Amino acid sequence: MTRSIRGRSLLTVAVVVLASVTAQAKLAVFVDGRVLKVTDAVLEGDRIRLELPSGGRLVVPATRVDRIVEDEVPDPASPPIPASVCDPAWRNEPLPPGTPFADAITEAAQKAHLHPWLLAALVQTESAFDPWALSRAGAAGLTQLMPAAAADHGVRDVWDVSENLRGGAEHLRGLLDRFGDLTLALAAYNAGAATVERYHGIPPYRETRSFVRRVLSVFCPPAPDGSGIATKTSERKGRS
Repeated sequence: MTRSIRGRSLLTVAVVVLASVTAQAKLAVFVDGRVLKVTDAVLEGDRIRLELPSGGRLVVPATRVDRIVEDEVPDPASPPIPASVCDPAWRNEPLPPGTPFADAITEAAQKAHLHPWLLAALVQTESAFDPWALSRAGAAGLTQLMPAAAADHGVRDVWDVSENLRGGAEHLRGLLDRFGDLTLALAAYNAGAATVERYHGIPPYRETRSFVRRVLSVFCPPAPDGSGIATKTSERKGRS
């Protein structure tokens, strides 16, 4: 009996340790499409330090890293994410009263030909409307722009609300044009375009799938009941 209990205890410890190691797994997605498994990514000035599973480290220019997928844990049991039925294109629909930075979000969305409620949903999911939000890997501001995306879109000050929103909106618009599908564009925003292309769809990562679902649940809830900040395209057209 004692040996059986001890065996179960050791098994429990092993499972806990394995879960802890798995939870720390991350992916560094480079702008050239390469992907590297890492245990951590830390922005240090204009460079990102990548901690490798082997115990070594790699320091690269921050502009070479597209995204860091914070959780590489697969999510095979979750149901597929259907294509969005909401039109991501610009519509002159005011954001709900009390939406932080509503004017700046609307202006950035219009310039990028995005629905303002989509951009607001992305900001809510990425930073909870915190203009000073900063990840260890360097994703910064309202739209959590990585240094590479900020450089691509000429954002000189990621802490400037208007600049950050412009860069994030332009980045999402570019991904929409590239993939032609909102769910894929959102997945690429979170996990990098190369990751979406490698999987020919939404990557099976828990963090990425959760991100896509969270944005869509706010922008395009399955059954509009006032809980989100957008309604289905057909219902919008019905009110027009």
